[in-house]
Amino acid sequence: MQREEKQLEASLDALLSQVADLKNSLGSFIYKLENEYDRLTWPSVLDSFALLSGQLNTLNKVLKHEKTPLFRNQVIIPLVLSPDRDEDLMRQTEGRVPVFSHEVVPDHLRTKPDPEVEEQEKQLTTDAARIGADAAQKQIQSLNKMCSNLLEKINKEERESESGGLRPNKQTFNPADTNALVAAVAFGKGLSNWRPSGSSGPGQPGQPGAGTILAGSSGLQQVQMAGAPSQQQPMLSGVQMAQAGQPGKMPSGIKTNIKSASMHPYQR
Repeated sequence: MQREEKQLEASLDALLSQVADLKNSLGSFIYKLENEYDRLTWPSVLDSFALLSGQLNTLNKVLKHEKTPLFRNQVIIPLVLSPDRDEDLMRQTEGRVPVFSHEVVPDHLRTKPDPEVEEQEKQLTTDAARIGADAAQKQIQSLNKMCSNLLEKINKEERESESGGLRPNKQTFNPADTNALVAAVAFGKGLSNWRPSGSSGPGQPGQPGAGTILAGSSGLQQVQMAGAPSQQQPMLSGVQMAQAGQPGKMPSGIKTNIKSASMHPYQR
């Protein structure tokens, strides 16, 4: 009995030493993440993870050692419960547990998970036991295939994005033309103020009047009638006199004059 107690104490000391080392490593790594994140490098993060992984493996070896007793068979019974502050407990727990009362004992001395969690674990264990070896192997292969396809697609997208970033983007539009079009649509910039002749009076600026049209038509008549007989000249002069006497107004005989001007001068 005394030998078993000494072996239990030695195992507990070794376990406490390993847990303390693991706690110190976790504390230093968390401090780096919170305070030195701006100059933290990926190799140093990998080194911290490797250190934590090695300490966890050592802790598992200590627990699985043949000389280590089964701690699950040991029972811890609280002898004194008090709502008062305990300084020794504060020092041993580094200020995390100030009192050892009825409120904290169920949480700190619990050896099993919550009933809901325990029920879920039992359900998962039962479902896993129902699946045969062949069905489990098929599901594992199907899951591995899905993961491989997903990784292949991700790698393909990364390669395409990298190759697309290296190629220069060809410009398919002219910024000056785009700005001019937007300004014309939104503000009417660059558009003329021309309106149809029927929308305003003949005297407004920027619009051709009837006198200009008549002048152009009379000039056209004179060019076409250059070789016509002499009896057509009085009619042309009459049109021109009507244009000079009434500027901006279409004479009534202009239609007849246009028809006569369309005659071929050598027609018999």
